[in-house]
Amino acid sequence: MLVGNSVRLRVMRSTDAEAILKIYEEGIQTGHATFEAEVPDWHKWDSGHLSQCRWVAEEGNTVLGWVALTQVSPRKVYSGVAEVSIYVSGTAQNQGIGSILLERLIISSEESGFWTLQSQIFPENEISIHVHEKHGFRISGTRRKLALMSYGSMEGKWRDVVLMERRSTIAGI
Repeated sequence: MLVGNSVRLRVMRSTDAEAILKIYEEGIQTGHATFEAEVPDWHKWDSGHLSQCRWVAEEGNTVLGWVALTQVSPRKVYSGVAEVSIYVSGTAQNQGIGSILLERLIISSEESGFWTLQSQIFPENEISIHVHEKHGFRISGTRRKLALMSYGSMEGKWRDVVLMERRSTIAGI
């Protein structure tokens, strides 16, 4: 799917592993994208995310960002609820890449029967909060001092997390 003049959305492939993990590492380095301190190997990353609803945005042969889902619980009652992971390369930020990835994820998640998408975002990541709100997510709360950061410039600091969710008007009704 071509978006704009040169950015294309496509299904993520295992051959994207290096680019995906590099972008994830950039997110870790910001201190505002994840509690993770280290990039996992591809097998661990791959097994931790659902096989459907994985998308990348690319320009030419360069992956600019990616989006994927994680199942929130193995219980059958939560089979239609997933958590969003979305990352955009530092060189591609503020260009609408996150927005087009999230839009495509929403469409494919509803086609796959997901009725609720949720995200946990550090309050300092205002751009991510704004992009989620733009696509129908609402803030459902804040988890205060959820976890203690264990690396980099944020080491030893408690972090809050904004909980956001989007309920489908198509799936699960």
